[in-house]
Formats: sequence, C-alpha cells, structure tokens
Amino acid sequence: MSGEAETRNVAVETAPAAPSAPTEAAVVEALKTVYDPEIPVDIYELGLIYDIGIEPEGKVAIKMTLTAPGCPVAGTMPKMVEDAVRAKVPGVNEVEVELVWDPPWDFTRMSEAARLELNMF
Repeated sequence: MSGEAETRNVAVETAPAAPSAPTEAAVVEALKTVYDPEIPVDIYELGLIYDIGIEPEGKVAIKMTLTAPGCPVAGTMPKMVEDAVRAKVPGVNEVEVELVWDPPWDFTRMSEAARLELNMF
C-alpha cells in the first residue's frame, strides 16, 4: 500500500426522525381553513375557538363554540375541525373537539379582520 489514506463510501442508516409535537401555530393555521358555510370568515377569526390544548405525544384538544346553539352545522362542524387538524398538522395522533356553550359567543369575540370582512365595525 502506498502512504495515501484509503477512503470508503459507507452508507450509514439512521432511524427516521420522530415526528415533533404539534405546535399551536400549526393548529391555528389548520383551524383557519375551516369555515362556517353561512359566513365567509374562518372559525378562528370568528372567535369560535375558546381553547387549544396540545400534549407532547400528539393529542390536540380543542374547545369551541358556534354562533348559536341551534346552528345548522352543530352536527358537522366538530368533525370538520378534527379532519382539518389531523390532515394539516404534523405530529397529531389524536384530536378531541368539544362544543361548549359557556360563555356564549357574541360579536366581540371576532377578530378585527373578521369584523372588517363582515362590515361589523
């Protein structure tokens, strides 16, 4: 052998990176893709989301309300929220959506952007 060092190409196998825990920002972005079919503003800007809880192992718990208890989407909106979070947020393995009615929703919960969109300022 000569004095030159011999080099080899060695493939190193690494385990796939574990998915990171979901972030609140990612959950909020997913929620902003969900709209009440009767209102052209997303549910987050409408102020329908009361609480977002995230556990490191990937469970997301959302407390939300609707504009009124008799809202026609009461039966479908929680599933729409769950589906959006599952589909758009990395690291989620469980989503729990709870409809709450206390405190009741009112227009003051809307963001400024939502109020401008709906001409309610």
